[in-house]
Amino acid sequence: MQDILEEIIAHKIKEVARRKEETPFSILEKRVSAETIPFHSLKTALEQSSTGIIAEFKRRSPGKGWINRLAEVTTVAKAYEAAGAAALSVLTDEPYFGGTRADLCAATKNVTIPVMRKEFIVDAYQIYEAKCSGASAILLIAAAITREECRRFTELAYQLQLEVLLELHDERETEYITPLNRLIGINNRHLGSFVTDVHKSFRMISLLPKEALLISESGISDPMIVRELRDAGYRGFLIGEHFMKSEDPGESLKTFLGEIDRLVG
Repeated sequence: MQDILEEIIAHKIKEVARRKEETPFSILEKRVSAETIPFHSLKTALEQSSTGIIAEFKRRSPGKGWINRLAEVTTVAKAYEAAGAAALSVLTDEPYFGGTRADLCAATKNVTIPVMRKEFIVDAYQIYEAKCSGASAILLIAAAITREECRRFTELAYQLQLEVLLELHDERETEYITPLNRLIGINNRHLGSFVTDVHKSFRMISLLPKEALLISESGISDPMIVRELRDAGYRGFLIGEHFMKSEDPGESLKTFLGEIDRLVG
């Protein structure tokens, strides 16, 4: 199977180049300087949450096609917040995931919990876009960028008052970790085949710095797994497909959180 990540990154580089022509970098810089954009700490939200669920708005995926094609972001975002999500993740890649920057803007305008832009970030331009859209955090995928880019993008994000979730997929990528990385995620999904293996989070935790807040991403659909991951040391759990495949993602999250409470209780 062709590595879908390579395909997405190649497309993303061209996409960003087009957007730079439509809206020059200088305009985004002026917007960031001129506007007061609210910030809600993802790290603090997860530290204070008893469950640590980052609920994701996700219409489709390259591996499974459309999950919830007609989902309306404002409705889902509000429902996630009301149900008890610690934070939100909003996909903004359109060709492969059916998301847009307009989705991100709509979410940030309608909730008061942290919202992360989930995107394949390959250029500083996208970090400014995230800030202008009201995001409080961005995702940096180690497999999509170099270690130097990772460091540079992280420093820029902090300058713009954005937190950074560094996403790793295997043991080799732990080389990307520096003292700057306060939020580290393990993606249980293989970005080439899109097969998920939640046990990857358990296998890799011993390689991660204890001072960082750790997040397990993808393939989580069982409240018992959340409890086991939490016992292992994770404090955040990014879940999207499990909620989005239902007619009412907010109600699905509410039920999921209720099951977690019963397990803990």
